[in-house]
Amino acid sequence: MIHILLLHSTLSFSQLISTDTTSLAKERLQKNRIKWVAAGNIGGYGGAMIGLYSAWYRNYPQSKFHSFNDWREWKQVDKVGHLYGAYIESVGSMELWRWAGMDRKKRIWIGGLSGAAYQTIIEVLDGFSKDWGWSWGDFAANITGSGLLIGQELAWDEQRIRIKFSYHPLSYNDPQVQERSNQLFGSNQSNRFLKDYNGQTYWASISVASFLQNSKWPKWLNIAVGYGAEGLLGGRENRASTPVGGVVFDRRDIPRVRQWYLAPDIDWKKIHTNRAGLRFLFTVLNAFKFPAPALEFSAGKVRLHPIYF
Repeated sequence: MIHILLLHSTLSFSQLISTDTTSLAKERLQKNRIKWVAAGNIGGYGGAMIGLYSAWYRNYPQSKFHSFNDWREWKQVDKVGHLYGAYIESVGSMELWRWAGMDRKKRIWIGGLSGAAYQTIIEVLDGFSKDWGWSWGDFAANITGSGLLIGQELAWDEQRIRIKFSYHPLSYNDPQVQERSNQLFGSNQSNRFLKDYNGQTYWASISVASFLQNSKWPKWLNIAVGYGAEGLLGGRENRASTPVGGVVFDRRDIPRVRQWYLAPDIDWKKIHTNRAGLRFLFTVLNAFKFPAPALEFSAGKVRLHPIYF
């Protein structure tokens, strides 16, 4: 009997030691992951800022910090772009903190506010750029983008409405229009991807199954509502002049049109997998609208696109 008690005590002590060792290992791994994520945020954002400065700010004159009202420009496509940027950056940051093992509410708030913080730093750069300035409209869009992530996570513990992006390159047969487009948005596709509002579409991709209880609707199949515009060859009008009043471009004959879209989409995060690599890939893919047939509503007309991106 004594031998049995001793054996039991030895086993219990061994299990306790094993449990403590496992807990310490998990705690150490979590701390290391938090350090890696913090370093990745700093390094990744620093690299992104260098790239953005090279593509956007380097060739433009600087000035004292100032603000301006650009709400009426670009049919507000740029504002939706700010919302998207803050939302996606918040998603990426939150998912990294989730991987690091951070508590739910902490990762929601820290990750969620990251997008607004990153975008606000960009807004400060605009404030020192002579051709732009600090925009309260942009700042509001940044806050809204982060708020969309935070609000959904706190309310539903998931993203039922995902903000996504798509882009298609554009070229023009009219040499004057093509030259103006190159001046505004750049002549290479990396610049145009960031700048050409005519080729950008922003989407609210809605998880239908999340809103329908006991439904057979596929969890991964979303319905997306998109917004874009075309004919934008200037901020407020398709006309440009020199400081002394000389007209250098006047194509007000080209209509500036808002475009709305309706299309199916995929929520990649709703596709179950145990592979970490695939989960990471699905997170990246969810930043972009899946190419699919789409209905376009613009200028009082309806148009079907067999494939739209």
